[in-house]
Amino acid sequence: MPDFTCNFAQVGKPFVHFWEHTVGSGHAPLALRADWQSQLLLCHNELGFRHVRFHALLSEGMDTIICEEDKLLYSFFNVDQIMDFILSIGMRPFVELSFMPKALASGNTTVFRYEANVTPPKDYEQWSTLISKLTAHWVERYGAKEVREWFFEVWNEPNLQAFWTGTQQEYFKLYRLTVDAVKGVDHLLKVGGPVSAKNAWISDFVEFCLQNKVPADFVTTHHYPTDAFGKIGADTETQLQHAPPHVMRDDARKTRDAARGLPVYYTEWNISSNPRDPLHDEPFAAAYAAKIIMEATGLVEGYAFWTFSDIFAENYFPSVPFQGGFGLLNIHGIAKPVYRAFELLHHLGNELLGVEGEHDTVDAWAVRKEKEVTILVTNHAMPRHPIQTELTSLHITGAPEPRRVYIQRIDQDHANARGLWEVMGEPNYLNARQVEQLKAHSSLVTQPQPWKYAQPNIELSLALPPHGVAAITIEFA
Repeated sequence: MPDFTCNFAQVGKPFVHFWEHTVGSGHAPLALRADWQSQLLLCHNELGFRHVRFHALLSEGMDTIICEEDKLLYSFFNVDQIMDFILSIGMRPFVELSFMPKALASGNTTVFRYEANVTPPKDYEQWSTLISKLTAHWVERYGAKEVREWFFEVWNEPNLQAFWTGTQQEYFKLYRLTVDAVKGVDHLLKVGGPVSAKNAWISDFVEFCLQNKVPADFVTTHHYPTDAFGKIGADTETQLQHAPPHVMRDDARKTRDAARGLPVYYTEWNISSNPRDPLHDEPFAAAYAAKIIMEATGLVEGYAFWTFSDIFAENYFPSVPFQGGFGLLNIHGIAKPVYRAFELLHHLGNELLGVEGEHDTVDAWAVRKEKEVTILVTNHAMPRHPIQTELTSLHITGAPEPRRVYIQRIDQDHANARGLWEVMGEPNYLNARQVEQLKAHSSLVTQPQPWKYAQPNIELSLALPPHGVAAITIEFA
């Protein structure tokens, strides 16, 4: 039986909400949609995200630069509409400078349904001019003080041929010229790379910058606990079955060491890299994501979940309400269980207390905030590994008598809108009444939690089902 003990009187460690620094989205034109904007606002207000990142700011559909009668024409109007909105709600962009505008591209190779060009520029000077003009425009429009709070990363996953047809050295050339262009406008603007998949190129990138005296303000990379990237129909369960249980934590540690003291920002992660993975919509994702985040504590400066919404169109845009998409919210803005996990995490305090106890599937963490402490508990195992409902005991020693104790749950029967959708008969299209029913069913419910107190100790117990998450909050007078 899982048994955990936490000494309330101990001095805790700082607990920074690093996962709230940035959240991911799809590609830039989606940010012009009203539903995308309303969902981002909801995530900012309820989950605390401070930056948002998306692909293809420079690609077709944004018309940032076009060639008309052999003349390059710049237009930042669409870009401004996006940035104006992001800033208006109290967020900031994590700017991914990609992909290659058709007018500057050296080839015709593209990726995704929206045909983002992934070739190097045919003229690197023209690329530098675009970056200089765009950066100067932002500084003029929003002010240097504001833009210095943004983050600029160069390209997306250039170590994968699907996203960059050039060599590593050609990417380093692109990075160097981009840094020069951005910092040529204001040397205090923050730029980093290599924005790699699978934690790749970190040592090579840092070494290149050191040897060539190229500025790098931070390191960015991506990782998922699965091996295949973006392959629809990939056997995700087998990939997860064979993934080491702490692979995300272990990779983050390696990246931190390879970064040689530079801040590390993961600008993409999720519980799998499959864009049509049913697990994304299920309580499994809530339990696994919460565990991944808690295990990454102290290792990175930012940890951007990919993505906040199923309003996403890299391959195609399905209308099915629960489609296994990457999002925390589905296309109707209905919260998935993983959204509620982020909500529980958001309300945690900023002081992490040590917890003693181990179990094969159950983990527990304690976080203190002013006159309360929350015990976060997950029951998680990879697919095809043993897991069952666990009666879990929690002991809080050295504590005053509680004023109130309550529990919030995420599992098959709690905060799980997909379950109700299945009961509805899995309709492909929802009417307004069904949307409201599903939103209500997705909510966290606060219930009293039984407890015993024998000064100075608090005793708690709960049954935690497979892939369940529970947050027990103890309030003191």
